[in-house]
Amino acid sequence: MKSTLAKIENIKKNGYTIDFSTVFDHAFENFKKITLYSALILLVFSFIAAVVAVTVLGNIYGFEHVTKVVQESLKPTKLTLDEALISTFGVSLLSAILAPFSAGFFKMADVADKNNEFKASFMFSYYKSPYFAQLFASTLIITAINNAIANTLEIAGFVFIGVAVSIAINFFMYFAVPLIVFGNLKAIDAIKGSITLVTKNPLLIFGVFIIGIVGSIVGVFACGIGFLFTYVFNTSLNYATYYAIFDMEQEQDSIDSIGQSDQI
Repeated sequence: MKSTLAKIENIKKNGYTIDFSTVFDHAFENFKKITLYSALILLVFSFIAAVVAVTVLGNIYGFEHVTKVVQESLKPTKLTLDEALISTFGVSLLSAILAPFSAGFFKMADVADKNNEFKASFMFSYYKSPYFAQLFASTLIITAINNAIANTLEIAGFVFIGVAVSIAINFFMYFAVPLIVFGNLKAIDAIKGSITLVTKNPLLIFGVFIIGIVGSIVGVFACGIGFLFTYVFNTSLNYATYYAIFDMEQEQDSIDSIGQSDQI
């Protein structure tokens, strides 16, 4: 059986094709299996995060000023250079720390896809070696570059260009996490591998990616609670797309092996 890097190298040379409707059907079936459990975990986590945030802000500014501080932070303001640096560092570090937790939804999707029982503890599966270091590093690199570019463009007055660049970076990094947790790749290899997978079939992957963005926007407008379900669906869609690509590679491996056996 070929390693993930060998499969990516083969894709780099020969490309790949997958059926969009099959991917979508697979994603929807997976989503139905994990939606309620995953959304509940997200809801509980969001509640805990909100309590922690209010507690921290309350201790710093006083609990009577928490509402005002939150409202002020939500107002669109032009960042200074110092604020941009602090924002880039803070967001990147927090995202990297939470990356293994987010990757836990892929674990849940995989377990459900194999019709096995899943537990809440699976959400913390990737805080263990060797996954934590790679997820932390890849997320730190991607988020730092993303935020640095976006904040720089925002300071320069090109807010919408910054948003577009941020979306583009997320698009090319679409497969970074599954390549680490399922393909056992190092951070840099996962980043390069994700770029290869996206660029070898950009239109189809872009279609999948756009569905995820539109679903997330709809979820946010659905009083916020809908975002919990769209986030879970995006995970299932990402999972199904990844496995459609590598199932195709596995089938090709089998065909090649049969061909070689016949020649022998």
